[in-house]
Amino acid sequence: MANFNLKINGKTHEIEVDPTTPMLWVLRDHIKLVGTKFGCGIAQCGACTVHLGENAVRSCQLPISAVGEQDITTIEGLSENGDHPVQKAWLEIDVPQCGYCQAGQIMTASAFLKKNPNPSDEEIEGAMNGNICRCGTYTRIKKAVKMAANINQNT
Repeated sequence: MANFNLKINGKTHEIEVDPTTPMLWVLRDHIKLVGTKFGCGIAQCGACTVHLGENAVRSCQLPISAVGEQDITTIEGLSENGDHPVQKAWLEIDVPQCGYCQAGQIMTASAFLKKNPNPSDEEIEGAMNGNICRCGTYTRIKKAVKMAANINQNT
């Protein structure tokens, strides 16, 4: 066991866990932030995506010891009122069907748009590739990412 001071969604948390514990389980079991979902456990589906610094990462395979002093942002910390441009677009386009993968999809899209604010369709498809939606809402996801890019440009 080791002590870790983590900055999650702007708040500092001190926890004691095994250094190999995946960030996903620290968030869900220790910090009680359950918006980040367990999907596959092998970093292939994207349901567990969070931001580590400015980058979208799969938290199911990220050991807590690898976080260091980087800020962590979960779906709960993306915006206070659900008014992040990606969240707005998700609602406007009515992307979710079952909704299970959506937190990971939104976190991937928001990190991508921060780095590429005016993406092409091909760039969106490349960035979102690997985020699996069992309901197959990929067309709506791409449309929402494009809409969020437009919202960002108009604000």
